[in-house]
Amino acid sequence: MMCFGCKTSNINDYKPPAFVDNNLSKNTKKLHEKLYYTTKSGFAIGHQDATAYGVNWGYEDNPNLMRSDVNDVVRDFPAVFGFEIGHLELGNSMSLDKVPFDRMKKLIIDAHNKGGIITISWHLNNPSSGGSSWDKTAAVHDILKGGQHREKYELWVSRIANFFNSLHVDSKLVPIIFRPFHEMNGSWFWWGEGNCTSEDYIALWRDTVTLLKDKHKVHNLLYAYSPNKLNPDDNYMTYYPGDYYVDILGIDVYDFKDSEDYVKSIIHDLNIVKTIAGEKNKLYAFTETGSETLSTPNWFTEVLYPNIKDSGISWVLFWRNARIDHHYMPYKGHPIEKDFVTFEKLPKTLFLRDIQKIKY
Repeated sequence: MMCFGCKTSNINDYKPPAFVDNNLSKNTKKLHEKLYYTTKSGFAIGHQDATAYGVNWGYEDNPNLMRSDVNDVVRDFPAVFGFEIGHLELGNSMSLDKVPFDRMKKLIIDAHNKGGIITISWHLNNPSSGGSSWDKTAAVHDILKGGQHREKYELWVSRIANFFNSLHVDSKLVPIIFRPFHEMNGSWFWWGEGNCTSEDYIALWRDTVTLLKDKHKVHNLLYAYSPNKLNPDDNYMTYYPGDYYVDILGIDVYDFKDSEDYVKSIIHDLNIVKTIAGEKNKLYAFTETGSETLSTPNWFTEVLYPNIKDSGISWVLFWRNARIDHHYMPYKGHPIEKDFVTFEKLPKTLFLRDIQKIKY
């Protein structure tokens, strides 16, 4: 990307929106502006748990070094760093993916100091059954005001609030894109389709946002709404909490070894998100994607890139690299490593060094 500087936008056409949080920190407002100008040059490349672990290595292997499979392959880090805080609500020391929260905090601050963008998801346990996020026992109604587990949920929110408020550098809060209760139009989470009503889901979202920003004074969050791939009868807006409760629109679409169907879905779904975002003056992103184990040749350059390069998304987040049979980014020696190297050099793929150059 030798000519990156020549295509960086210097036009001062950014107009701040009405944010969810009226007391949003200056740093977090600047993150929103940065995301806006990112779309003028391309889209930021993200990876879930990029520096926490990778295929055949974990954080304990490099306690003093920021490592990622992406950097091992292309000699640059992702521009967007995804983190997961599931089990923080329980008071545990490790996330559900076995990442110590004290280590996660350091990685978040390190990524921020390097100019990276941080997005956080929350696969919280089922508050009614005690099971995981994937335990479909009805629970949402139990944690709304007046519900039997309301006190427990307020404790859970207080714990994640304390974590968010602990993320600061020189007294300035690290800005975070928070993406809770995602893929709600699917049936696999306790907050999902068939396990709660859309009215209760909306109430839960609004209630959680209000607790965070008003009760716990968390002012470093942009809130992202991200349904799963839209089925023919799905309406993107069914669970939408409202413009006053969402800063960024997103969509999660995976390639389940059917690239033709995947391409049709991302073109269709991203166009819907783009249209709605334009009407509401909101940024939008491809909030989760990938093809597990990356068995399709040239997947990045021939399947993905041609169909998102002109979509206007702020970023695309690939899911995690947990092990040989569960990874979404190539690692050193992977069969499509060369394809990813080519992908990194394409005009609109923005990695960490690229977004460091964006002027706004």
